[in-house]
Amino acid sequence: QLVESGGGLVQAGGSLRLSCAASGRTFSSHAMGWFRQAPGKEREFVAATIWSGGTTGYADSVKGRFTISRDNAKNTVYLQMNSLKPEDTAVYYCAARWSTSGSYKTSQYDYNYWGPGTQVTVSS
Repeated sequence: QLVESGGGLVQAGGSLRLSCAASGRTFSSHAMGWFRQAPGKEREFVAATIWSGGTTGYADSVKGRFTISRDNAKNTVYLQMNSLKPEDTAVYYCAARWSTSGSYKTSQYDYNYWGPGTQVTVSS
């Protein structure tokens, strides 16, 4: 089970830190991803990290502004979002897939488990 938190309303240029807490004892065997879906749009990839956190990847639209990290001791993955823009407004979802590979996936169809999402709204 995945549960996101940390969403909210922020002005453009501000920051938010999303958290995703996972239940179970196999978190460290799962690659994790963050996706987002804006109204009327498809769900899109935001960021991902492999099981160890040693490799991360980002969508071009957030590169340099967002940082994904994980704490396997706390079964939690984070998304630090800086320099937020109105176009970052969306519901943000964390996702997990069983993998101890050294590479990450950017397609939502590669992920097996999803949280319910948390709303992020950036005002101009």
